[in-house]
Amino acid sequence: MWILPLVGYTGVVVGFAFLTLAIASGLYYLSELVEEHTVIARRILSRLIYGVIAVQILLWLFDSFPLTLSLLSIFSHLVYASNLRKFPIVKLSDPLFVLSCLLVCLNHWVWFRHFSRPPAPSSSSRDATSWRRPYQPDYENMPTFTEVASYFGLCVWLVPFALFVSLSAGDNVLPSIGSEYATGTTAAPSTSLPEGGSGRNKNVGLAKALVDGVREWASETGELLGLYQGDRTRRFL
Repeated sequence: MWILPLVGYTGVVVGFAFLTLAIASGLYYLSELVEEHTVIARRILSRLIYGVIAVQILLWLFDSFPLTLSLLSIFSHLVYASNLRKFPIVKLSDPLFVLSCLLVCLNHWVWFRHFSRPPAPSSSSRDATSWRRPYQPDYENMPTFTEVASYFGLCVWLVPFALFVSLSAGDNVLPSIGSEYATGTTAAPSTSLPEGGSGRNKNVGLAKALVDGVREWASETGELLGLYQGDRTRRFL
């Protein structure tokens, strides 16, 4: 067979492209919702953080999760919660924001190592172990792929992803009263509105700024490669 494998590869590429566009569109839409409902978004994020902390405590009490890793996860979510003090504005050079980014990577690494090792045998299995029956991991109590993926999605990635979508980058905030934390400048009083402006400063979310940046880069790259004629090319024609 020659044609069917080519059709399969083409379908994988097209499906990946549609999946990427769907994720970008979803991030853009969520950023718009957060910009319009910042108070509700902050309340949801706070309850989400404390809900994950409660789940971590229950996993340690009833499922014998390691205490050290559980304390690390709880500490990480408390650091995530500290980013809400100036919500939705965030300063990218803020030590707490940088620490949050490092903790996301650290949590992913330590929990991946934890779940990649088979669990130790229970006490009853240890008693039954003899020189004729060497040590065997407890494969019966090993978590399934669905359980591990759900744990990573809800307890490791959900809160950082929600913060990434909700927070607004300080570099994209116009100087105004209350934005000195993000921009590092003092707002100057203005007596006139800019042409076509509505007098309302709009914070650009991190996810929205990322999507806009990728879109502009793709547009400029396509114009330079001659794939299509953009607005800049039409000016010279």
